[in-house]
Amino acid sequence: MSKRLLRYLDWPLLAAMLALMAGGVLVLYSAVHNTPNPAEFVRARAVHIIIALIVLGLLAAVDYQAIARVWRSILAGTVLALLAVLVMGRTSFGAQRWIGLGPLAAFQPAELAKLALIVTLAKHIDGYKEFDSWRALVPVLAHAALPLALIARQPDLGTALVVAAILAAMLFVAQLPARMLAALGAAAATVAPLGWRLLHDYQRHRLLVFLDPSADPLGGGYALIQSKIAVGSGQFLGKGLLHGTQSLLHFIPEQHTDFIFTVVGEEFGFVGACVLLGLFALWLWRAMTIAAQAKDRLGTLMAVGVVAMVAFHLVVNVGMTVGLMPITGIPLPWVSHGGSALITMAGATGLLLSIGMRRKKILF
Repeated sequence: MSKRLLRYLDWPLLAAMLALMAGGVLVLYSAVHNTPNPAEFVRARAVHIIIALIVLGLLAAVDYQAIARVWRSILAGTVLALLAVLVMGRTSFGAQRWIGLGPLAAFQPAELAKLALIVTLAKHIDGYKEFDSWRALVPVLAHAALPLALIARQPDLGTALVVAAILAAMLFVAQLPARMLAALGAAAATVAPLGWRLLHDYQRHRLLVFLDPSADPLGGGYALIQSKIAVGSGQFLGKGLLHGTQSLLHFIPEQHTDFIFTVVGEEFGFVGACVLLGLFALWLWRAMTIAAQAKDRLGTLMAVGVVAMVAFHLVVNVGMTVGLMPITGIPLPWVSHGGSALITMAGATGLLLSIGMRRKKILF
């Protein structure tokens, strides 16, 4: 990578991500240290971090415009990977989302598909100077619809909603006419009742429990109730690292993944939660700055897609642990356990760094 490019490297963005990643190791260890094999989680996390940093470096070093030029191949590969999950994927907790890489490893194509769709949708949308008719918009909607449908089929409603949020943010920035935005909103509201019927029983139950956790306190509402207790019990300064009662006694299921924020709230309290959210705020601020300063529309669209992805993850994950959002299984970026998610979020940061470093023309 050119030294001149490195002059424009967004160090605050990179530092915020590294701090979140390092904090994630600490929080993850606290969540699993009282399990039979905590060392396995730590080793897996170390491997995931190494791979994630390599992906970040590669995406930062390569010109984002060069990546976008092969968008059709990226899209085709993404669709094939999502189809492969439905054919040969590994099933866990009633969902078929993972492709095995041996007895101890697997990856989740739906996670990587989010970053791939950011790149391909940005390039596709950038091909239209303006959306003055439905003829221009329909191909873009179809572009997102096929991967979204394959992800929802797994089923993975949370990731499907992330894809929808990415598409909506990009179309808004692409200055989709208000009448078309209104029409899409009306269409979504119209098909919502049909969507309810298409949900699996456990998904409908999650939504009902979100409205009233006390209706099933020992079943579907158990995780939400215990999560709120854990976050609230941390009070201002928390109980201290490795001293969270809910973690030690395993009251909260999937605490190392979906409910990892409960460890932060219980053991580090309000102060620790504010520090964590402050790091996310710094990352999002720098990402939005990169979007605003990008040298072309393509870079802006990619950066906005990344911002939408991370912001949606953050709001939904933290919101569900405190009872403000239904439980959807969306991980907390850079903190929750999961290699595919970590690599995707690191890759997204690398893409942002690539856009930021190339915001000015480099003369040789």
